[in-house]
Amino acid sequence: MLKPTESELDILKILWENGDCTVRQVHEILASNKEIGYTTTLKLMQIMHGKGLVERDESSKTHIYKALVSRDKAEKQVLNKIIKDVFDGSAARLVMQALGNHQASDAELEKIKQLLNELENKK
Repeated sequence: MLKPTESELDILKILWENGDCTVRQVHEILASNKEIGYTTTLKLMQIMHGKGLVERDESSKTHIYKALVSRDKAEKQVLNKIIKDVFDGSAARLVMQALGNHQASDAELEKIKQLLNELENKK
């Protein structure tokens, strides 16, 4: 699978959160947050179909699009690229940077501690 671009990720997020959608539905949500033309949204979704990021149900006049890539898989791909390209392959540097610049909630800190404990126990 090809890695989604930033614009493609915006569309995938809409599909993940709202389920299957028409181009019009996706466009209305996108246009509420940024300036984008309908034909641009349509073209992006056609490109995404060609890349295998979404599937298109053409059984009715209005095509319905569905995400073919899971949120988890896309997040992992994007994160791996960031770790490789920005942090020279160091996941630890990414985590330290993220925690140093972001105020984590108590619940987030607890999840991080649990994950660290699980990782320690796997050794």
